[in-house]
Amino acid sequence: DCADQNIFKFIDACGYVPIPVSNVIKDIGQYVDELHPSGIILTGGNSLEIYGGNAPERDYTDEVLIQKAIKEEIPLFGFCRGMQSILHYFGCKLSQISGHVAIRHELTNEYGDKQFQTNSFHNQGCLREDIKAPLQIIAYAKDEIVEWIRHTNMPIEAIMWHPEREAHFKERDMRIIKNLFR
Repeated sequence: DCADQNIFKFIDACGYVPIPVSNVIKDIGQYVDELHPSGIILTGGNSLEIYGGNAPERDYTDEVLIQKAIKEEIPLFGFCRGMQSILHYFGCKLSQISGHVAIRHELTNEYGDKQFQTNSFHNQGCLREDIKAPLQIIAYAKDEIVEWIRHTNMPIEAIMWHPEREAHFKERDMRIIKNLFR
């Protein structure tokens, strides 16, 4: 229930109207039904309760939104904590990590043929070996921490970096949303 205003600027730059969902809405499913969204975005924030976080209502909201997206095939995008929620939902183990807070680092795509730089602001992550189907790895950091995933047959994609924290929004990040929310 507290989001960086740049998240809304980023979503707007992607061509969509951001409508926030509070963690205290009684029937989140009905709320989403009435909105008929082009997609759902799970944003960054605190850790999941199971990994030391202190907002079980946020965990619940994310889980309901993930279930709703899957059931109704609504495109789902997550970043940072949002990706962690998606990983957790699909049974991928998160671990405490170091060296990923307030830095920029190189990522390699799964095929090893292209590298790019992103920001990083997370202290929990998932190793390549802990990713489970139906999720597939798109990119990872040098220490094998997965930074970008995609569902193999549903419109679900997630990244660990914060696209809204870039000085100028990256075309790559906006393209992910635009391709997913067609």
